[in-house]
Amino acid sequence: MKNQILGRQGEQIAANFLQEQGYVICDRNYRVPVGEIDLVVRKGEVLVFVEVKTRHGVRYGTPAQAVNFYKQQKIIQTAHWFLRQKHLEDKCFCRFDVVEVYALPGGKWQVHHLPGAFEC
Repeated sequence: MKNQILGRQGEQIAANFLQEQGYVICDRNYRVPVGEIDLVVRKGEVLVFVEVKTRHGVRYGTPAQAVNFYKQQKIIQTAHWFLRQKHLEDKCFCRFDVVEVYALPGGKWQVHHLPGAFEC
């Protein structure tokens, strides 16, 4: 349960960070049978599918390293579902980002945004 709470907090921190950077939140925790996408955001004409990874440190690697090939493929398949459901196929430029959120001592947070972290 502790990891779920940390994950939810990290997603909120990431959403706030992206909004401060000028992104508009379109959807959160978009789920379909093939997978889930943490955040779907838009900036200008670009629709961005965002995977948020929250950690206390890098003992087991960076958060972005947890977004392996298998996870990327699930996100890409889920993004295709989103585009079909919203009738956006071939109507916008899409990108896949990872946002690393580090929970630091004293209740502080550090955010690292990786635009274009992977491609389909």
